Amino acid sequence: MDVNTNNADSVATHDDATADYIIPKECKAGVVVNEGPGFSVRVEMVPVPEPAPDEVLIRLNVTGICFSDIHFMAGDLDLPAMSEFGVRSPGHEGAGVVVKIGANVNNWKVGQRAGLKPVWSTCGNCTLCWSGKEAHCPHSIHTGIMRAGSYQQYVVSPARYTAPIPDGVSDYLAAPIMCSASTIHRSLVEANFQPGSWVVFPGGGGGVGIQGVQVAKAFGLRPIVIDAGVEKKQLSLSCGAEAYVDFKETKDCAEEVIRITDGIGAHGVVVTAPSAYATATALVGTRIGAKIMCIGLLAPKGSVIFGCEPAKYCFQNLTISGTLVSNMMDISQSLDLARRGLLMPVYTVYGIDDLPKAVEKLRKGEVVGRAVVDFNK
Repeated sequence: MDVNTNNADSVATHDDATADYIIPKECKAGVVVNEGPGFSVRVEMVPVPEPAPDEVLIRLNVTGICFSDIHFMAGDLDLPAMSEFGVRSPGHEGAGVVVKIGANVNNWKVGQRAGLKPVWSTCGNCTLCWSGKEAHCPHSIHTGIMRAGSYQQYVVSPARYTAPIPDGVSDYLAAPIMCSASTIHRSLVEANFQPGSWVVFPGGGGGVGIQGVQVAKAFGLRPIVIDAGVEKKQLSLSCGAEAYVDFKETKDCAEEVIRITDGIGAHGVVVTAPSAYATATALVGTRIGAKIMCIGLLAPKGSVIFGCEPAKYCFQNLTISGTLVSNMMDISQSLDLARRGLLMPVYTVYGIDDLPKAVEKLRKGEVVGRAVVDFNK
C-alpha cells in the first residue's frame, strides 16, 4: 500500500497505446457477498463480457472506492438492491484502456484511454440530458448497481457515453475524478459562487473533500476546511485551503468560521460529510444569499434532518441544493484541471487482492485521501 501526494507521478504508468491485447475469458473482480448490512467483499474470477455493437470493452487498470459503494452493498439507501439487476461488482470510478470495440463503434480505437463513471448510460433524448442533468434522466442506468461496476477489471461501456482520459493524468488520479472531483465540480458550477467567495468544506481533509478544496481553489474561491488532526491540516493547507478549523480543538466551529469570514459567515458550504448536515446552516452566519450544497449521502433514511427557522431562509435569501453526480462536461473539465496540475493526487494504493481490506478500511473511515485499487498489482 502506498500513499501518493506527488504531482510528478501524474502521468500514466501503463503503456497501453502500443500494447497488443490478449483478452482472457475470465478476469479478477471484487464481488459482494451477503448483500445487506453484514456484507463482505471477496475477489473472484468472473467472465469477461463481450461488447455489444455500440459498446467498448475496457480493461481497467485502476478502480477508485467510493462510500456510495458501501451504501449500495449494504442496501441502506432507498434504492433497489444490486442483486435485483444481477450485479455483483459495485464501483463507478474506473480508469483503463479500450481493448475491443463493438461492430458499430467508430468514435473509439483500441488502445485509447477510457474511464468508467457513475452514470453508465442515458437516453440522450430528453430535456434533462440536453441541459447537463443527465444523471437525473428517467432512463439513466447507473454503474455498480444496475450494471457491473469498476470492481471488475474488464467492463463494457456505451461508446457514445464513455469518458476519454487525456495524457498527463495518471489512472490513479483519473479514476476518482470519474465521481468525486467531478461531482464537486458540478456542485460548484451549479452554486455559481463568485470568485473570492468563502466556501466551507466540513470534512474537507477526507477523500472527497480534499478534491473539492482543490477544485474550489481553481475556481478562484477561498476554501475553509473543518476537520481534525495535524495531518489533515497540513494536507488541506497544501491543497489550497486558506484556513483550517480543527473541530476537536475549537469550542464553536461556526463562530470561528464567522470570525474568519469577516465576521459575517461563509458564502457557501459544500457538505460531503453527512455528519455536517446538522450544523451546516450555522456556518453561513448572517451572509445574505449563502448557498448550502449537499453531496454526501447518509443512511438510514431520515437519520439526520438539517435546516433552520423558515424566516432565516427568507430574510437571508438562503439556498439549499443537492448534487447527485457529475455530467460528461464536468468529468472532462475536471480531468483538464488534473492535466494542468491543478488537482494534486492524494490517494492510497492497494493491490487487487487487497480490495476487500480497502473496502473495510473505507467503511471504518481509516483511508487517507482516496482509496484506489491497482488491478496490475
